[in-house]
Amino acid sequence: MDAEENIQLHDLVPAIVARLPAILAEVRDLLAEQQPDYAEFLAWDFDEVLGASEGFIARLVRLAQRNPSTIAPQLASEIEQALFEEIGRIHFQQRRDISPLLAAYRTGAVVTWRHVSDTALQLGVPAEIFAGLASVVFAAVDQLSSASLRGYVEAQAVEGHARERLREELAELLLSDRGDMAAVRAAAARVEWPLPRQAAVVLINPDNAVGRALLDRLDDSCLRLRRGQMLVAIVSDPEGPGQRKRLATALRGAGAVVGATVPVDRLPASVSLAEHAVRLRHVLPDDPLFVDEHLDAMVVHRDDLLLAALRRQYLAPLAGLPESTRDRLLETLKSWLLHMGNRKAVADELHVHTQTVRYRLAQLRELFGSALDDPGARAALLLALAWGPAATESDPAARHGEPR
Repeated sequence: MDAEENIQLHDLVPAIVARLPAILAEVRDLLAEQQPDYAEFLAWDFDEVLGASEGFIARLVRLAQRNPSTIAPQLASEIEQALFEEIGRIHFQQRRDISPLLAAYRTGAVVTWRHVSDTALQLGVPAEIFAGLASVVFAAVDQLSSASLRGYVEAQAVEGHARERLREELAELLLSDRGDMAAVRAAAARVEWPLPRQAAVVLINPDNAVGRALLDRLDDSCLRLRRGQMLVAIVSDPEGPGQRKRLATALRGAGAVVGATVPVDRLPASVSLAEHAVRLRHVLPDDPLFVDEHLDAMVVHRDDLLLAALRRQYLAPLAGLPESTRDRLLETLKSWLLHMGNRKAVADELHVHTQTVRYRLAQLRELFGSALDDPGARAALLLALAWGPAATESDPAARHGEPR
C-alpha cells in the first residue's frame, strides 16, 4: 500500500469520528418516529454511546484493509458480543418483540454508511478500500444483530425449559395424593395455568409414535408429563360444549385412553381408573378409549379371578357339550338376555329363523331349568356372557381357577 493510501486511511477515522454526533442525532430522530423507546435511550445515554462508537469505528476502518471474507469473526469483540446478547436477553425478559430492535440496528447501519461513504469519497479513498468499508460496516451490524437475537432466543429457551419443568411439577402434584388445593393453586399460578373446575387424564404409550405426535399437538391448556411407562396429559374441562368430539378427533389413531372427567382434586382416582383401562385394551379396543363409556366392563374386569369363578358357576350346565353346540347356545342365550326374550330380535341378530331360536331356547331351558326365569340368575348370566367366553371344563381357567 502506498503512502497516499496510508494517509487516506489515517485521515478517515478522525473524519468519521467528527461526524459521529451528527450520525447519532440523525439515527435518534429517525427512531423517534419508528421506535421512540430506542430514541429515548440514545437521548439519555448519548455520550456513552458516542464514546463506544468512536472505538468501534476506528477498528472497523482498520479492518477494511483486509480481505472481507476473513474478517467477519473479528468485527465485534467478546465484550461487545456479550453486551448485545444481554440486550437481547433483556428484551425477552421485558416481553418486548425483538424485531423493532433489529430494525433499529438496520436504521443505524444505513445512516452510518451514508456518512462513512460520503467521508470516504471526499478523501478519495480507493475503490477496493471503499468496498471493504461497506463489507465491514454491514457485517458488523449483522454480527451485533445476531448477538442480540442469540441472547433473546437463549433467554426464551431457558425460560421455556424452566416453565415446562414447573408445568410438569404441577401435573405431578395434581396426580399425587400428597398435595392440597392450596399447593395446587399456588403451583398453577406460577405457570399461569387457569385451574379448571374439572379435568381428565389422557394416557398414551410412549412407543406409539403417532400418539406422541398427537399429544404434542394439544394446546397449552393441557399439562404433560411422563408417568411410569405412559405419557400423560391433563385436559381441562373435557366435558365443555363440543370438547369430547374435538378430543376424540385429535387423539384418533394414538391408542389413547381418556380418563373419567372429575374435579381436579380427584384426578389421582381418575388416573388409577385410566391405568386399569390400559390393562384392558384387549377387551376395550376403542380408539380413543373413553373410560366413562366402559365403566361396566371395568367393574367386571377389576378382578379376573372373580369373573372366571362367575363364568364357571353360572355357565356350568354347558360345560359338557361339544364346542360347536356350546358356542351356538352361548350366543343365543346372550342375545336372548340382551333382547329381554324377544325371539324375533334374536333371530334377526343371529341371522337365523325364529324356529331355530325356539329350538335353541328349548335346549337352554332343559339345561338351565328355572334359572332362566329368575331375575337374579339372568343378571348373573348376562354378566358372565357379556365380558368374554364361557369358562368350561375344557377351559384352563375352569380347571385351575386362572383368569383367562
